[in-house]
Amino acid sequence: MTRPPVRFGRTELPERQREVLRRAIRLEWITIGFLVVSVTLVGLVLGNSQAMKAAWIEDLLSFLPPIAFLIAVRVSRVLPSAKHPYGQHRAVAIGHLVAAVALTTMGTYLIVDSAIGLILLEHPTIGTVEVFGLTVWLGWLMIGVMAAIALPPVFIGRAKMRLAEELHDKVLYADADMNKADWMTAVGSIVGVTGIGLGIWWLDGAAAVFIAASILWDGLRNLGGAVTDLMDARATTFDDRAPHPVAVAVDDYLRSLPWVENAGSRVRDEGHVFHIEAFVVPRRGRTPSLDALEDARQACIDLDWKVQDIVVVPVRELPEVVDHRG
Repeated sequence: MTRPPVRFGRTELPERQREVLRRAIRLEWITIGFLVVSVTLVGLVLGNSQAMKAAWIEDLLSFLPPIAFLIAVRVSRVLPSAKHPYGQHRAVAIGHLVAAVALTTMGTYLIVDSAIGLILLEHPTIGTVEVFGLTVWLGWLMIGVMAAIALPPVFIGRAKMRLAEELHDKVLYADADMNKADWMTAVGSIVGVTGIGLGIWWLDGAAAVFIAASILWDGLRNLGGAVTDLMDARATTFDDRAPHPVAVAVDDYLRSLPWVENAGSRVRDEGHVFHIEAFVVPRRGRTPSLDALEDARQACIDLDWKVQDIVVVPVRELPEVVDHRG
């Protein structure tokens, strides 16, 4: 029987995942196009509103996740080499970290800036503009722009969320999560502008603080996940809510082999894929052959498309850091 070539650090996506990836790339380009329009429109009607300023900066920051995703996808396709024996799938995690740091930094700045405005009792004003020969309060244009751009990101985010789960892509998930929450930014801006129009000056600063807090929360949550993955923590699901079930599937399969007494794995997230070290304790007198080890490895790969970079290592006893269920 001809055995498939042994590959490490390289993952060929199944056809389903390749199609999902193509759709995700299209959605990110659509997102960038939408952001160009929304940033331009908001910039044109910005005025003196702190809430509008915060919303505009959030739109600018929203470019980071899709750009990070598109770059990471391209870099992760580079084949393994002597210099990068694990491949370059970690580009996804690096993109996740870059976006998270930017969100955290800007969220902190905006909270401080908006809070200072409230403390100093700054009273923002909104003037009028000429539109087709008519004098119009600029606040109406602000409200109209924010209402128009509020909903599209929500639908785009929901579509990305489904794709992020199938691809196990945390950058795409972070982007989708931000998109889904964008309506809150729009509503907050509308509330702030309306407050100025009604003479309730502090509503604008309060809305700006709310928007900034949303940015900071997105940044801190994604920063924690990105740093954890880069520190080789146990692999989790795409939303970081639970340990990824692939480790249990690998261990259960290996324990089912007739020559295996016990098994446990170390699984780390490399981006779209996992690097797995599977330790097996052979039964007494059942030393596995090279063919048996390679068959076990190939069977583990067949369990999940994310499992291709895996080694099966016979040991006398399991390391303390792996799951010891038997």
